[in-house]
Amino acid sequence: MTKKWSLVAAIFFIHSAIFASNADKLRVYSDKDSDVLFYESSDLQDIAKALNSIGVRYERWQTNAELPEDADQDSILEAYKEDVDRLVQENGYKSIDVAKIKPDTPKKEVFRKKFLNEHTHSNDEVRFFVEGSGLFYIHKNDQVFLMLCEKGDLISIPAYYTHWFDMGDNPYFTAIRLFTDADGWIANFTGSDIAQKYPSFDD
Repeated sequence: MTKKWSLVAAIFFIHSAIFASNADKLRVYSDKDSDVLFYESSDLQDIAKALNSIGVRYERWQTNAELPEDADQDSILEAYKEDVDRLVQENGYKSIDVAKIKPDTPKKEVFRKKFLNEHTHSNDEVRFFVEGSGLFYIHKNDQVFLMLCEKGDLISIPAYYTHWFDMGDNPYFTAIRLFTDADGWIANFTGSDIAQKYPSFDD
């Protein structure tokens, strides 16, 4: 392992531990008061049920593929072809890519801010985390669901659901993204300041 990769791995470990030490994988708050916590869990079956109850799909995929640190998009998609093809067949997704963000990514602050306020998309937001982690916030049914997605997690947030996403000060993740069309990732902001009222990834 090179010194550079050792440093990246160490940052990722610290990055994940910040959230993990303070919270369960899923937390559900009141959307009226961020001090009111309704539910929290790290049990994957319970998490799937809780998210499914609001129409959000959650799955765990096998991550046995041995990919090099510099694996390109084609290699990553080939490693998860069976599961990706299943989603495409079920939902008709036509655009698929891989997003990679690391602590040394140029303009990482810009990427973080892009989706840090409440917004919607015209497509489902479908993400499979090949590595790393990120925190989704889903605003639904007078509640805010904070879902920590990590390696092996697949999440699908339906089109037009209000939500936001935080990758932290030192982001580290690789995620497969699926869209119905190429413009499906464009964010339509609600103008609400609700995102500032809940814990960030690094809190």
